Amino acid sequence: MHAVFVTGPLAWPPLLALVSGGPVEEGAATAHLVDAGLGEAGDICFPPLLPGPGAQAKGRLVTIGDQAQFDRLCYFAGAFGRVPVPKHVETAEGRRAAVAFMTPDASEAPPGERWDAERWQDRWGAVALAATEEIMGYRGRLPSEELGWRMPMILSRAASRVQAAQPAPADLRSRFPADEVAQCGRRDSHAGYFLTREYELRQPALAKPSDSPPLRREVFVATDAALVLPYDPARDRVLLVEQFRMGPYGRGDPLPFVLEPVAGRMDAGESPEEAARRECLEEAGLSLGRLEHMTSHYCSPGTSTEFYHCFLGLADLPDPGQGRGGLASEHEDIRTHVLDFDRAMGLVESGEANAGPLVLMLLWLQRARGRLRAAA
Repeated sequence: MHAVFVTGPLAWPPLLALVSGGPVEEGAATAHLVDAGLGEAGDICFPPLLPGPGAQAKGRLVTIGDQAQFDRLCYFAGAFGRVPVPKHVETAEGRRAAVAFMTPDASEAPPGERWDAERWQDRWGAVALAATEEIMGYRGRLPSEELGWRMPMILSRAASRVQAAQPAPADLRSRFPADEVAQCGRRDSHAGYFLTREYELRQPALAKPSDSPPLRREVFVATDAALVLPYDPARDRVLLVEQFRMGPYGRGDPLPFVLEPVAGRMDAGESPEEAARRECLEEAGLSLGRLEHMTSHYCSPGTSTEFYHCFLGLADLPDPGQGRGGLASEHEDIRTHVLDFDRAMGLVESGEANAGPLVLMLLWLQRARGRLRAAA
C-alpha cells in the first residue's frame, strides 16, 4: 500500500483515474508539501513538481493499494523525468509520510504563482487527457524514459485531437457520426517521433444497402499545422520558403527541394494564429501585421490526420531576392524568396509551384488581391 501525494494535473480525478487505470481510494481531503512547488503552474500542460525552499504545494493524499496502479503512476511520472521521492506532507490529521513524484533537479526554483485548478482544466484539461491516453498506451511497449523526446509530438497530437472536436459544417456531406464506425481493433504499427496507427473497423453504409465488411486501414497520425503566405499589398510581393522535403525525395523526384508557404506544426496550447506568427519569425525573420484566414482543411484525408490552417499574413517585404531562415536547433535549412506577385503566379502556370498548399494560397490571393491592394 502506498500513500501518494498528488498535486497539479495529477490531482485532477479524471486524469488520475486514467493514469492509475481506475478509481483510487481517497486519503486526507487536502495535503500540503512544504519546500516544493509547481514550476510554470498553469502555463504548460504538465508542470513539474520542483524542490524550492519556502514554497508550498497544495494537493491531495491518496491511497494506492494495488502495486499495478502504483507502477502505472511511476511509468507516467517517468515519461516526464520525475521520480517517486519519500516526503512528509501536512494534513488536517497531522503529518503523514507519503511519496511525491518530483523532478530531482533542484537547480530551478519554482515560481510563487498559485496553482489554479479551474483555469488549468479550462486551458489544458482536454489536451492532458488525450496526451495521457497515448502515454499510457506505450506502457509495456516502451520504457518511460524513451517518451521524453517524443513528448512534444504527443502533446501536439493531443491538441490536434481536441481541435478536431470542432468539425466543419455538414450541409452536403453525410452526418454519420464517428461513433457509428465500429472499431474492431487498433494498434500502433510505428511509434517513433511520428506515429502510424492501424485500425480494423466497419464503417456505416453510405452508398450501399448494408455496413461495409471489416476494413484494415493505416493512418499517419500527424498534428495540426499553421501555414501562412506573407504578402505585401503596397509592393505586390509575396515571400516563399524553399527546403528539402522527404516526400518528393521518397517518390524519386530528381529535384526534392520544394517551394512552399511558411508552415509549421502547432504546439500544444497554441492557436493557429499564434503558430502562424511564430513560424514566420522562425523561418523568415518576419513580423506579420494582420492575418486573414484562408481555409482550414485536411491535406490528405485518405492517409493522414494532418490538418492545415492557412492564412495570408500582411507584411512589409524587402526587395525581391533570396535570404536565409530556420532554426538551427531544429536542423532547419531554409532559403527564402521574395518575388513579385506576377512571377509567383507564373510558378503556378509552369508547374514549378508543385506543393498543393502553395498553389491553393496563391489562387486565393489572386482573388483577394484587388481588395487588399485598394486598402493598402
